[in-house]
Amino acid sequence: MTDSAPDFVVVGHAARDLTPGGWRLGGTITFAAAQAHRLGRRAGVVTRAGPELDVARELSYADVRSRPSPQSTTFENIYTPAGRRQRILAVADAIAPADVPVAWRAAPVVLLGPLWGELPPDFAAVFAEESLVGVSAQGWLRAADDEGNVLHAPWTGEPFWRGADVLFVSDEDLGDGGEQLARWLADVPVVAMTESWRGARVCTGGRWRRMDAFPEDEVDPTGAGDTFATAFLIRLHETGDVDEAARFGAAAASISVGGVGVAAVPDRAAIEQRMRQYPEVALR
Repeated sequence: MTDSAPDFVVVGHAARDLTPGGWRLGGTITFAAAQAHRLGRRAGVVTRAGPELDVARELSYADVRSRPSPQSTTFENIYTPAGRRQRILAVADAIAPADVPVAWRAAPVVLLGPLWGELPPDFAAVFAEESLVGVSAQGWLRAADDEGNVLHAPWTGEPFWRGADVLFVSDEDLGDGGEQLARWLADVPVVAMTESWRGARVCTGGRWRRMDAFPEDEVDPTGAGDTFATAFLIRLHETGDVDEAARFGAAAASISVGGVGVAAVPDRAAIEQRMRQYPEVALR
């Protein structure tokens, strides 16, 4: 797409999300690329997808490097009064470290966002020591039953968070994995846990702090965690301030749930306006 290397890189599968109204492009790469673009970053995407999914066309504002796969990762999303349930219908082939262009490996900001364990645990080592690397835990904490229903499962392999500067997880994905949370806290400088409408918690220096959610009427929560992670990382890279990054990320996520899909992902002006509107929402 461009001759210059991206200054924000996201890695993970694209997803075909099947909904009652048809399918739409999903996955961390989709929401992260949109948020990075709307914050003025040159977004680069490393992914794999089947022939039925043209990720480069769908994400025309990003530089997409997509290797072919026999099939695309596909989820069926079922919305109930108790929340969203998912079934995994297909999984694309794994992404290898060699799939990341050499010129991209020094990107200032990186987000690893697998959906179904498609990245090897040591993937962060691909990137330069100076890169700010965030890791979304969700894709390593999933399993499925015999019918494809997505379940939450603890990770038992090599540490996927090795080399991460920030680890992102939701309380829903964590389940009762208190033991693995303790390992993350020992190994990763910043751990950010989103808690849906309750807000978020952030641990730095061994100390947890929490913040309420910015008020918003929820329309579609899909991608809110990815929006939070992307905005958090970009603002942390800009300021070096975890408190500011957490507020910025939470404000972005709150706006994103007020609409449907990537169309609701906000730009910088909207995020800053939301932060000014609710100065009391902060880590404490």
